[in-house]
Amino acid sequence: MEKTKKYIQLHLNILLFSLTGIFSKLAGIQYARQGLSSVWLYVFLGLMVLNCGIYAIAWQKVIKKFELSTAYANKSVYLIWSQLWAVLIFHENLTVKNVIGMLVVFIGVMVVQKYE
Repeated sequence: MEKTKKYIQLHLNILLFSLTGIFSKLAGIQYARQGLSSVWLYVFLGLMVLNCGIYAIAWQKVIKKFELSTAYANKSVYLIWSQLWAVLIFHENLTVKNVIGMLVVFIGVMVVQKYE
């Protein structure tokens, strides 16, 4: 049970980090539409910086519970979260190559965890 709790914390932290990409893309969209005069540009940039700060502190606390190789191998799950947000929020297309890439990442993480 304790191991499961540690992994949930790790993956929630990775999920938190993936939100930075959302804020970054939203800031880019606002910049493209209205340039530097967009209030939302600065809101999204602020959220991005705040999110990175919270993530950095949380990451330091979480990685103390893992071997560094395990923590960083799991961090690659960020790519899966990013793809999920791209499809759900930004309505981007999911290609066969994307799915294959996500499967490779997932299998790699499972292999590393097997030997932990």
